Amino acid sequence: QVQLTESGGGLVQAGGSLRLSCAASGRSITTYTMAWFRQAPGKEREFVARITWSGSTIAYADSVKGRFTISRDNAKNSVYLQMNSLKPEDTAVYYCAARYFSGSYSAVDEFRYWGQGTQVTVSS
Repeated sequence: QVQLTESGGGLVQAGGSLRLSCAASGRSITTYTMAWFRQAPGKEREFVARITWSGSTIAYADSVKGRFTISRDNAKNSVYLQMNSLKPEDTAVYYCAARYFSGSYSAVDEFRYWGQGTQVTVSS
């Protein structure tokens, strides 16, 4: 069993930056694909970014490409999401997710483990 805890959310002005962290416990995430999703009020949860266990394969949603960077530190059992040039439309609850094995996963139901989420609010 893997427990995920997100942190780093908050209120920021448009154009600003935030760095989200996801700390895993219960099991090493070394062989897990890790991802970030987000859910805005009244909308479906959507894929943001994904990184495989070695960090060799990374993918982003088109809406965040060039502005967000996902990274991981397996020694710290953690994953990060650096968010730059934030826009009001990035406002959402951001969730960390994990699943065993590497692969091109981007659907909500492909991830078994989820954190509780951290709120990101971008003001205009």
